[in-house]
Amino acid sequence: MFLKTRIPSLLYGGTERVMWYLGNELVKMGHSVTFLANEGSSCDFAKVLIYDPGLALEDQIPADTDIVHVNDDYFTEDISKPFIVTIHGNPETETPPKNAVFVSKNHAERYASDSYVYNGLDWNAYQKPNLESQRSYFHFLGNAAWKVKNVKGAISIISKSKTEKLYVMGGTRWHPNTFTFSNKISFLGMVDDVKKAQVMNHSKGLLFPVTWNEPFGLAIIESLFYGCPVFGSTYGSLPELVREDVGLLSNSEEELSRAILNADSFSKSRCNEYVVEAFNSRKMALAYLEKYEAVLNRTQPVY
Repeated sequence: MFLKTRIPSLLYGGTERVMWYLGNELVKMGHSVTFLANEGSSCDFAKVLIYDPGLALEDQIPADTDIVHVNDDYFTEDISKPFIVTIHGNPETETPPKNAVFVSKNHAERYASDSYVYNGLDWNAYQKPNLESQRSYFHFLGNAAWKVKNVKGAISIISKSKTEKLYVMGGTRWHPNTFTFSNKISFLGMVDDVKKAQVMNHSKGLLFPVTWNEPFGLAIIESLFYGCPVFGSTYGSLPELVREDVGLLSNSEEELSRAILNADSFSKSRCNEYVVEAFNSRKMALAYLEKYEAVLNRTQPVY
């Protein structure tokens, strides 16, 4: 499994997190997994090789490898081993690599493909949610400095309320894309899994008014796991992930500001049960095994 990043992900890092859980599930199923990742990587359930950017990928793949799972949105190398390429972002290209796999239906369709596997997480590795806890604020989770994540939109939604507050995980107050004088907004910076769980266990819901075509959005399913309904925009994969019983989607700040006042009408248990069933790492691993087999059996390309 090839990543041009370091594993494990201790703070921000959606690709690393997803591939870590995929690798773990494959090992549990009896498969042998080797990670080829950046210097500083380590893993307690699989072998790790350190990627050398000065060498061709072909020369760094072990001889006994059956299939290479590449995670690189701009992958262009020609390798002799069978491979698939998971596209995690929105690369600016009209021709994705051969055997490309996307992370949602909308994501695939935007590249003229029908090949996708939903991300899944190992929920047993997460701190247990407290679905009976008192909820007193909303939260934002993601790379807040990235303009398309639209923290300012989330701040604006909260500002329209007289009483609601927002905790921002993944950014600081002083960045141009996040700055606000409002004392209703608290910035927690980059948080680890323990802090993230603490915050979401007391949150009324996730504000996620992104302004780009979100390929998937781990923040969505992590929030739902902790019983937090999602209030977001309608871009990208959000309509696939956020059903009417676990949140509300709109591109109107006014509508979202009204909707958050009814956050308590959503069932915390339903939010949790939905993602545990639909977006778990075992389900993801089984779907990827089908992609691997399609390539290894030389049936039609995945893409």
